[in-house]
Amino acid sequence: MPLKNAVILITGAGGGLGGTAALTLAKHGAHIILLDKNIAKLEAVYDTIIAANAPPPIMYPFDLAGANENEYQELADRIDEKYGALQGVLHSALEFAAFTPIAQITTKDWGHTLNVNLNAPFLLSRVLLPVLQKSAQASVVFTSDSSARTPKAYAGAYGVSKIALEGLAKILAEELEAANKIRVNTLIPGPVDSPFRRRAYPAEDKSKLPSMDALASAYLYLFGPQSIGVTGQTIDARTFHL
Repeated sequence: MPLKNAVILITGAGGGLGGTAALTLAKHGAHIILLDKNIAKLEAVYDTIIAANAPPPIMYPFDLAGANENEYQELADRIDEKYGALQGVLHSALEFAAFTPIAQITTKDWGHTLNVNLNAPFLLSRVLLPVLQKSAQASVVFTSDSSARTPKAYAGAYGVSKIALEGLAKILAEELEAANKIRVNTLIPGPVDSPFRRRAYPAEDKSKLPSMDALASAYLYLFGPQSIGVTGQTIDARTFHL
């Protein structure tokens, strides 16, 4: 159990990729903090983890876009009080409405998307850094998209947020590298049969895509001991082999 006693927070834990990561890491001994605004989805992931005889997770209902700084700090304080340290954070929550021309994006939609996809990972990482630094080794993983490398028309606020998110991850990795305690990397899941993919590409033949479980080895690597010392990297699940 390489992740035994590791405490890992996952945002968007009620979603497809977040739920997959939660179950994968819990099966290998991790204590998962499930964070999502959708309580019904949180409960479903909780039940799946319990059914797998993994360590019981903690459910933390939380609205990344609607929460203020005090509520973010309260989250960090509660984790510190309960566990004394944190060994991992997976930023898996995302906001995507539709592919839209820049000229047609409303200010409200632009702001909401950047709040969930960029501002929330920044703020959450900032308040959790002191708790992560109490661990001998900790891992922070941002979830990006292959489109961040080749921006395309109509990617809109989602595309902009992912481009900026990769920059945030690189900057944070460089700032923390000297201390050699917190590694920061970015995961590109690639096309998988996920709820997000079905919404973004409804006409696509999903039977030809890998399942979300295909990402298990990447999650285990990024949060497990094999990635200690690896930081500032972008891991593309399409070419990754453990």
